[in-house]
Amino acid sequence: MLGRVLVLGLARSGQAAAAALARRGVEVVRADRTLGNDEDLSLLDGVDVVVKSPGVPREHPLVAAAQVPVWSEVELGARLLPVRLVGVTGTNGKTTTSELLGAMLGARVAGNVGRALTDLDGEVGEGETVVLELSSFQLEDVHELRCAVAVLLNLEPDHLDRHGSLDAYRDAKLRIFASQRPDDAAVVPRGFGGIPGEARRIEFHADDPLPAEPLIRGRHNRENAAAATAAARAAGASEEAIAAALRTFPGVPHRLEPVATVRGVTYVNDSKATNVAAARPAFEAYADTPVLLILGGSLKGEEFGPLARAIGPNVRRAYLIGEAAPLLAESLDAAGVAYERSGDLATALAAAAAAAASGDVVLLSPACASYDQFENFERRGEEFARIVRSLEG
Repeated sequence: MLGRVLVLGLARSGQAAAAALARRGVEVVRADRTLGNDEDLSLLDGVDVVVKSPGVPREHPLVAAAQVPVWSEVELGARLLPVRLVGVTGTNGKTTTSELLGAMLGARVAGNVGRALTDLDGEVGEGETVVLELSSFQLEDVHELRCAVAVLLNLEPDHLDRHGSLDAYRDAKLRIFASQRPDDAAVVPRGFGGIPGEARRIEFHADDPLPAEPLIRGRHNRENAAAATAAARAAGASEEAIAAALRTFPGVPHRLEPVATVRGVTYVNDSKATNVAAARPAFEAYADTPVLLILGGSLKGEEFGPLARAIGPNVRRAYLIGEAAPLLAESLDAAGVAYERSGDLATALAAAAAAAASGDVVLLSPACASYDQFENFERRGEEFARIVRSLEG
C-alpha cells in the first residue's frame, strides 16, 4: 500500500494520477516539472514512489536523485484500474490505430491520446477493455504494466534528442511486451524479431486480406488497419464489428486531414507528422497530385537526407519554417528540391496559397516537432486550419 507519492509534472496525466491516488487516501506531493534544484530535493523525503509525467526526462534532478521506484502514469493506472489493456505503440500511426481499434472493440481509448489512463478511475468496470496508446516516454518507466494484446506498428528513428540513441529508443518501445504472459498476444510487423516477453506472436502486413477496405487514405493507413484488425481479432472482436469500423472510421485530426478546398486548391493538415518517417507516407499518399509542401519546426536529432530523397517530382516547392529550416535546406539542395525559407507557418501558407493552382494540394507535413513555435502539434494544426479558413473569405 502506498503511503506518500511524489507526482512530478502537473499537466493532464499528472493531475489525473494525483486525483486517483488522493481518492485512495494516499498522501500526494505535487511538483511541477520545472522544479529540480537542490532545495527541491526535500520533496523526495518519505515518498514510496515517484510518478512522473511523460514530458519529464530521466535526467530531471528529482528523478535522478530518487531512491525509490519511478513509475509512469500508465504504470500507476495499470496497477489501480481493474481493466484489460490493449496497448498500441510504434513510431508512427499510434493514434490512428488506437482509435480505429477502439472503434472495432467498442472500447475507450486512453493514454498518449485523449484522456490519461488514471482519468478513467471510477468510470471503468471490472475487466473492461481499454485501448491504450503508449509512447516511448510512457514506456520507459513501466515495470509491471501488462497488455492482454500489445501492438508494435513500426520502429523508426525518433526522439533521439530524448533517448540518446536508437537502441535506447527501441528498448523503451519494446517494454510493451516485457510483462506479457503466454495467453497474451504480441502483434508485430511481419519479420520483426527480438521482442521480449512470453506472448504468442501475431504478424501483420499492409497487404493482408481484410474483412473490408479502410476508408482512410494511404498505404500506411492500410498497414495501420491490418495491425488493428489483427489486434481486434486477438481481443475477441467479431469480423462484422471489424469490417464496420474499417468502412466508417474517418481518421484522426491532424493526420492527413483535409481542411478545405479554396478556389480549387485542397489544404491538408498533417501536423502530426512530427518525424521523417511520419512525413514520408503523406508524400506517397499524394504522389499523383501537384503538392506545395510546408516543412520544418523544432529539431529531434534526425537526419533529413532520407526525407529529401523521398520527395517526388510532384512536389513543386517546399516552404521551410522553424529552427530546422537550415538543415532542411541543406538536404533539399543536395536532392535538387526547390524550396524557399518562410520562417513561420503564416508566411509559408501565404506563399504556398499564392503559388497554388486549381487541382494542387498545399500540404503541411512538417517532419519535425512543433515546440520552437507552438505548444504542440495540435496547436500547429489548428493554426494551419484557422489560416486556411480565413482564405475562404
